[in-house]
Amino acid sequence: MASNDSRPVIGLTSYLEPAKFGVWDTEAVLLHRVYVDCVITAGGIPVLLPPVSDAHERLVSTVDGLVLTGGADVEPARYGHEPHPATYTRPARDAFEFGLFAAARRARKPVLGVCRGLQVMSVALGGTLTQHLPESGTTDHQPAPATFGRGTVTLAEGSRAAAILGPETKTLCYHHQAIDRLGTGLEAVGWAADGTVEAAELPGEFILGVQWHPEQDSDDVRLFQALVEASKERR
Repeated sequence: MASNDSRPVIGLTSYLEPAKFGVWDTEAVLLHRVYVDCVITAGGIPVLLPPVSDAHERLVSTVDGLVLTGGADVEPARYGHEPHPATYTRPARDAFEFGLFAAARRARKPVLGVCRGLQVMSVALGGTLTQHLPESGTTDHQPAPATFGRGTVTLAEGSRAAAILGPETKTLCYHHQAIDRLGTGLEAVGWAADGTVEAAELPGEFILGVQWHPEQDSDDVRLFQALVEASKERR
């Protein structure tokens, strides 16, 4: 029987990491629950996408929208750099998410990138990254382990990000890397007080990445709501 549920299915990329729960100490597919809660609050149906498949087209065909979530650093070889000592990577996850992003673009599915997700988008389109912001003299973006930095991001007038969030927004961020050169077609549309690019988008498509962690503020799900609405329109 066909379902009349109109809520769009939102795919969330996930981690493959060692984890402990109950009596088990094992490798697990996992994701911070706050992502799932934000999608539900925004009116979507969340589905976790584990980084263990190369069936990118098939996976994208089963979802209406995609969130590229936060996580490990992108492998520097993907943008022609040697790794910094502070860089930590998950190459299998890179392969999975770069493939998903390309498939989502071909299918014209809406994509929201969060922190690492913005960096994946940019590198996939030929961009480069600054690998360790503390070397430029700031730890504001990642004050301490498991501690989110608080800031204000200014958003470009006329951008999709500003249409969703207004001319500026308060943020919670946790990143030691940042955009250096943006990938082809991406436009910088949000900046921290120190000039760090905090949001970028592809004009004409719902391809929007933010460097901060909107999922950490459960009282403000506007970015997830915008993704859900765009995903409804694409169905």
